[in-house]
Amino acid sequence: MDAKELRDLTADELTVKLGEFSEELFKLRFQHATSQLEQTHRIPEVRKTIARAKTIMLQKQAGRV
Repeated sequence: MDAKELRDLTADELTVKLGEFSEELFKLRFQHATSQLEQTHRIPEVRKTIARAKTIMLQKQAGRV
């Protein structure tokens, strides 16, 4: 999910998405630890998406977006 799509979400929707991304990252890390992860590139992608979502949340709280 790119930054433009995240900016279009409301604060509540953004919080829900952040929870979903965090859960996905947990599952990916668990699969990686048990050697069941096939798409290893997803871990950095999800981490960057979480960082984007947190940044946009802070910007919305500060009133910049």
